[in-house]
Amino acid sequence: MAADQHPRREILEKAILGYLENNNEISNLEQFGEQLAAENKSEINHNDIDSAIKSLRGFGYVETHDIRKESWVLTEEGKGYAAAGSPEVQVFLAIPAEGITQVELKKKLEDSVFQRGFRHALKNEWVEISKQLVTRKVQHLDDKVRELLMRIHANEAVDQAEIEALKERKLIQKQTQKGYSPVKKGPNYAPVRKKFVTDLTRESLQNGDWKELEFKEFNLNAQGMPSKFGALHPLLKVRKQVKDIFIQMGYEEMATNNYVESSFWNFDALFQPQQHPARDSHDTFFLRTPSTTKELPEDYVERVKRVHESGGYESRGYGCDWKREEAEKNLLRTHTTAVSSRILYLLAKEAQQRPFAPKKYFSIDRVFRNESVDRTHLAEFHQIEGWICDRGLTLGNLMGLLEDFFKRLGMSKLKFKPAYNPYTEPSMEIFGYHKGFRKWVEIGNSGMFRPEMLRPMGFPEDVEVIAWGLSLERPAMILYEIDNIREMFGHQVDLGFIKRNPICRLGLSHNIE
Repeated sequence: MAADQHPRREILEKAILGYLENNNEISNLEQFGEQLAAENKSEINHNDIDSAIKSLRGFGYVETHDIRKESWVLTEEGKGYAAAGSPEVQVFLAIPAEGITQVELKKKLEDSVFQRGFRHALKNEWVEISKQLVTRKVQHLDDKVRELLMRIHANEAVDQAEIEALKERKLIQKQTQKGYSPVKKGPNYAPVRKKFVTDLTRESLQNGDWKELEFKEFNLNAQGMPSKFGALHPLLKVRKQVKDIFIQMGYEEMATNNYVESSFWNFDALFQPQQHPARDSHDTFFLRTPSTTKELPEDYVERVKRVHESGGYESRGYGCDWKREEAEKNLLRTHTTAVSSRILYLLAKEAQQRPFAPKKYFSIDRVFRNESVDRTHLAEFHQIEGWICDRGLTLGNLMGLLEDFFKRLGMSKLKFKPAYNPYTEPSMEIFGYHKGFRKWVEIGNSGMFRPEMLRPMGFPEDVEVIAWGLSLERPAMILYEIDNIREMFGHQVDLGFIKRNPICRLGLSHNIE
């Protein structure tokens, strides 16, 4: 049955063992396979050789070691330029002696050849643009790029600087090939491979064949087939741990199910000026439909407008016109503090009807910002936020609370740095010492909500709110030793990584002190 399934492998195994009977080693397996294929008029590829060697080595018939060979090969684009010439030379040759307009030149070439070639031709000073004509600056040139590509294709040596230049242009790529060191006889070598039996059958017992059979040893240490199962994303694991910490500290979770917010709750209620750069479309995603909201508390809107324009509560305000239409614009929330502003407004209304009661709230949910995506930034991420509303709170209370919170996260060595936020004063950036980076890294932001934010809501003058926030991705990247956020969140996520990653153990073992 094995012969039917792997005929080429068995031909190779027989040939390898037969060759080693009269020779010390097989120095080049690839050449050996090609010669055998020619003799048997059959096709033998690298996978057949790999399968045969693994099988023979596994049973001790041969000895060899895996080796890896790295080489440069042409990309599809590089192959095209090796055949037709580099794009810059194609552009040069398409220019007649009297010159040509860019429009006509572009018609003579493929778009990709023109775009790449024209740029490099100008850079090399082969051509120039004068009086709306493209003309040659030199009369003859050698296509060095094509020459280099053909040399690489022929496995000839090329300077490292030339390799780097071609790699930057994505004309070549590194290829890794698996091979083997010279194949020699193993400890169990025999010129003919024995057939091992895996099962003891009824027929063998009846006719006595079992006495002559050799049975394959069972590997009791071999791992079974991996079972199929679902797995939690690392962010969900870290989120669960952070949520448990908030619950242990007596916090209530805010409802954060509205991704869409009005500019009023996201910015204006937080005493963020309407001229602030964060409110520009370059930083915020605004909705096209529905573009505005009309559901705003009118009396509160009037108080917010007044404090923005003329100040109050020992503040001068911003001294500029406050526009209702700007506050009514709908957007994807840029921070979960928009949810906090709604909750605080409801608490202030409640405090006007019954005795004030201190409150502690937290939230962990997604926010959106119009940022360029790179290894540390995404256009959408998760924000962790916590705050306490009580009488007589001070900056000292905030610092002590942060020490407690981050200690539960496993970050005991903290530093605070003064900062500016439109809706907190004083404000502090939070830094933790990263052992791996050997430096202090920013892990969060904090502050005390300003009177210009709290008093229009209706809170008594002695009520203060201390708050802090950080991203969920930052501690998750540190815990799972990920240096590119796109490997954790988005379309580049490796599903195998999600299944393999361990449970989250905040505070037990990672690089932040």
